[in-house]
Amino acid sequence: MTIAGNMIIGKELVQGSKKAIYGINPATGENLEPAFLGGGAQEVERACALAEQAFDAYRETDLESRAKFLEQIASNLAANGPAIVERAGLESGLPKARLEGELGRTMNQLKLFAEEVRAGRWLGVKVDTAMPERTPLPRSDLRLRHIPLGPVAVFGASNFPLAFSVAGGDTASALAAGCPVVVKGHSAHPGTSELVGKAIQEAVKTCNMPEGTFSLLFGSGADIGSALVADSRIKAVGFTGSRSGGVALMKIAAARPEPIPVYAEMSSINPVYLLPEALKNRADAIATGFVNSLLMGSGQFCTNPGLLIVKEAPELDAFIGKVAELVSTSTPSIMLTPGIHQAYESGVARLKANSNVQEIAQAKEASGPNQCRANLFVTNAKAFLQDHALRDEVFGSSSLIIKCKTDDEVLELTKSLEGQLTATVLMEPNDDKVFIKKLLSILERKVGRILFNGYPTGVEVCHAMVHGGPFPATSDSRTTSVGTEAIWRFLRPVCYQDVPVDLLPLALKDNGINIPKLINGK
Repeated sequence: MTIAGNMIIGKELVQGSKKAIYGINPATGENLEPAFLGGGAQEVERACALAEQAFDAYRETDLESRAKFLEQIASNLAANGPAIVERAGLESGLPKARLEGELGRTMNQLKLFAEEVRAGRWLGVKVDTAMPERTPLPRSDLRLRHIPLGPVAVFGASNFPLAFSVAGGDTASALAAGCPVVVKGHSAHPGTSELVGKAIQEAVKTCNMPEGTFSLLFGSGADIGSALVADSRIKAVGFTGSRSGGVALMKIAAARPEPIPVYAEMSSINPVYLLPEALKNRADAIATGFVNSLLMGSGQFCTNPGLLIVKEAPELDAFIGKVAELVSTSTPSIMLTPGIHQAYESGVARLKANSNVQEIAQAKEASGPNQCRANLFVTNAKAFLQDHALRDEVFGSSSLIIKCKTDDEVLELTKSLEGQLTATVLMEPNDDKVFIKKLLSILERKVGRILFNGYPTGVEVCHAMVHGGPFPATSDSRTTSVGTEAIWRFLRPVCYQDVPVDLLPLALKDNGINIPKLINGK
């Protein structure tokens, strides 16, 4: 499978005509061949038209055929794994082992959604049978199932060139729901995107799915993405990226004659709470675990621990000293793109210039371009509550320790936080349970995932995972972008009243298919 600088529109490989995009090797700053000429209005029109044409046929594919299609994508990714990992490494600077793990995660989530499709729980079938003799009024026969929304626009993420990109969680869950997908490939890894896109295109052909089930477009700037979201045939959006980018798409979607949902994962600083007994009993181990989480992947995870909140105590200075030592002796690592590195440096510079903040550690000098030097800062709760600039996400290995004087100050600070993807509580059995319950009650309203005695980096792809949270962590706190619950973003309920049996969808017939059903409340 070769890289030729192509977009994918249905069964065709298409060369664009707009400004060229190049993958950039962040380790050297060099452009990677080939050039990817961007698409324009013509390509958006063709991709959206094909997706709309494919929708009715694809949404009614039987569960087994759709599940096999998802599994075929995973199989194709495995067959082309070495080439995909090699190119992704050049375009991202990520190590081979990390990318092999990410490719495995991408394949596994496709297989997980295949299992979910077969199980049929997502159809949400409910039947209330007719009660013609009921008084004072009879009841009609009422049957409910969930149907897909329609074609979905998916935006590839910069920090996960595989798991949150062309064949990532948004694409997998949308395809599982029965929605054709048009992907806007991320400009940071176009070659990787083309290889993965071809694997999906080949699965469409092998499994005899409608041509417009999948397309992949490229484009510099915001034109392609804006046009996709504004297109009347697109019925939902999946996005992982910056807060400014997500909000811009939300505004476009809301301004349409028919507004549509944008499921955007955007900004999170993921507070970590270090409780007194845990600080007293295992400060060094916690310092090591915290810094390892902070440094992982140059901090380019949406669950990177950007805050550490702790009450003042005799052990605190030694703990901060240990964290500072680990940060200051750490080796800089390559960031994904020159743009991300520049944004990180700008965020760190703002913190250094903030009079409410003290810089206490910085990693060793960088030895090459686009390398992240980890940074550690400290402030107090009063300053944090007064200075909202301290809540801005710094995407990379930078964290802010906040010293609090009392439990009430910790709780007040927590109430002031914006929505987050995660919150972590490090505790011992003899820490104050009354306080912990108060903290937990607040965190439930603030975050999508609450961890105890762990670290937030690392997201399990499974049935119970929630990777979401109140704004600005995501645009819709009722949803998740990871795990099988992600399928519900792209579905809506339809009720069928007194529909003749021969016209009912197969899932709603009494002896149609073997899936879970709620019948008369049981």
